[in-house]
Amino acid sequence: MKNACVLMLSLLFVSCQFQNKEEIEKAKQASIDSMKTEIEKQRVVDSMETELAKANEKNQALEQNKTVVVNQTPTTPAAPKKKGMSNTAKGALIGAGVGAVTGAIVSKKKGTGAIIGGVAGAGVGAGTGAIIDANKKE
Repeated sequence: MKNACVLMLSLLFVSCQFQNKEEIEKAKQASIDSMKTEIEKQRVVDSMETELAKANEKNQALEQNKTVVVNQTPTTPAAPKKKGMSNTAKGALIGAGVGAVTGAIVSKKKGTGAIIGGVAGAGVGAGTGAIIDANKKE
């Protein structure tokens, strides 16, 4: 292990001697340029953070200066909540979709099979949904 380290260090030293000055200068300049770019990015980020902090302070000051206004308008009853789709409608839609897909897969005439399957599925789904609705009402 010791011999490998000595060998690696000697190779590193020898490889550094073969670089010419132009390559070293280019590497230095590239390093300087990348540092300048990073410093500029950090300056932009810092200025954005400063502006954000100022905006937050302004919002907090506005929040503190707000006064509570009492609403003197008469209260109106809330609008009734929409019930949504009935189970009959949901069943018909689901049945139509499943029936259409199944009809298209099973039938040799894909279009006709999809239509017939969709109609049959809608009928079965609507019937099932109606039964579920009737059970919920009870």
